Amino acid sequence: MVSSARRALDGFSPATRGWFTGAFSAPTAAQEGAWTAIEQGSDVLVVAPTGSGKTLAAFLAALDQLASTPPPADPRKRCRVLYVSPLKALAVDVERNLRSPLTGIRQESVRLGLPEPEVKVGIRSGDTPAAERRALSTRPPDILITTPESLFLMLTSAARETLAEVQTAIGDQGHAAEADEREAHRHPVIV
Repeated sequence: MVSSARRALDGFSPATRGWFTGAFSAPTAAQEGAWTAIEQGSDVLVVAPTGSGKTLAAFLAALDQLASTPPPADPRKRCRVLYVSPLKALAVDVERNLRSPLTGIRQESVRLGLPEPEVKVGIRSGDTPAAERRALSTRPPDILITTPESLFLMLTSAARETLAEVQTAIGDQGHAAEADEREAHRHPVIV
């Protein structure tokens, strides 16, 4: 009988599955549930305690898709994943939930003799210089990380075209914007 952890990983490419099994002993219950629902094409809301791997669950499914399919020919249609998180969480989330898996998937692809994926990540916040904001409109990254405030500004300007091809939207760290953080352990990840 195949374990539920193994079934949850079956939907991933060999490189992503190889990186994950080398980095972690097994998926958490939150990850198993999220990956099963994502593989079925469902919208997903993950609510689980801090440390249960919610954000990695959302990101890994999106990273696997980006790493295993070529980017669109038109560079203006490259942005396919949108991640929205309050500013104070951005730096930590980028490092923990993107750079490590991206590096691992890239290395695992090379080890398996597969094409090396090139997934670009960009950040758009209130601190992003004007020249970089303009560049996002013509050459957006595969994954755009932004704040709720910057997303609002993008959606109410010509920059909204950058988001026309987004297939996955991830909202995270909602508790950081709340006045009452007593419920912080229950913040959701939406895919």
